[in-house]
Amino acid sequence: MKNIDKLKKHYEDIEIPAELNSVVSDAIRQAKGQKRKGNRLRNSCVGAAAAAAIFIGSINVSPSLAQAMGNVPVLGSIVEVLTIHQVAFEEKTYQADVSTPHITGLEDEELQASLNEKYLEENKELYKQFELEMKEIEKAGGGHLGMDVGYEVKTDSDRILSIGRYQVNTVASSSTTMQYDTIDKVDNVLITLPSLFKNEQYIPVISAYISDEITRQMAEDENISYFTEEEFGEGFTSIDANQSFYITEKGKLVISFDKYEIAPGYMGLVTFEIPSEILNDLLVSDLYIK
Repeated sequence: MKNIDKLKKHYEDIEIPAELNSVVSDAIRQAKGQKRKGNRLRNSCVGAAAAAAIFIGSINVSPSLAQAMGNVPVLGSIVEVLTIHQVAFEEKTYQADVSTPHITGLEDEELQASLNEKYLEENKELYKQFELEMKEIEKAGGGHLGMDVGYEVKTDSDRILSIGRYQVNTVASSSTTMQYDTIDKVDNVLITLPSLFKNEQYIPVISAYISDEITRQMAEDENISYFTEEEFGEGFTSIDANQSFYITEKGKLVISFDKYEIAPGYMGLVTFEIPSEILNDLLVSDLYIK
């Protein structure tokens, strides 16, 4: 089970600090009322143990910060994404950096609110889990723990907005997970993988292509490696019905796998762009996949 799934199971039992809720809510209210470039909300600070500091509700829309974050702030004439630095923590051998996306400008305010609430609650969960793990490590005599949570805009076209939200955990080694949300900005629809296709036939078709691509890549480059039945006792067999994905600006479907999901750790996150011609007969329409 992925970390985020585990965290969601425990969410209802975790008390969210009042300071976090109030400061982030204030930040979001200001963001909604200030859509001009250059508006910024100063960092608010809440005390933490020892030399640690928690920075909450910093919304970055200044040119310098925008350059540092990549092409994050403006996603078109209407829809925008603001970066909320919910928590930044550093003490001894423990570090956490949690950045939360906040979408504005969607016509469907209910969809927009549900996505923003999901992003915020997930990151609250992740930070609380970080605190618990840090305490356990301290009880065991100390060690290293790092967490980097953020996002990147994978696609910003006239119709499609794809946001990838990543989580990097570092203890003895590091693990990386990535989740995507792909949104039709015109019709205000959250696109799922099954919604693109007429039936579940896409699963074996895409899986067969990826299996062939794995074989081809490994044959052509000795530095590329995937888990195989011959070497590891098991290997890739099939994508999930709701496998992580995004759609590129050119209308190509990209299937994504987390670090260690189908390949050794040094391969990192693994993606496969699926040729549209093998999908054409399976698609509900050609509105998204070209």
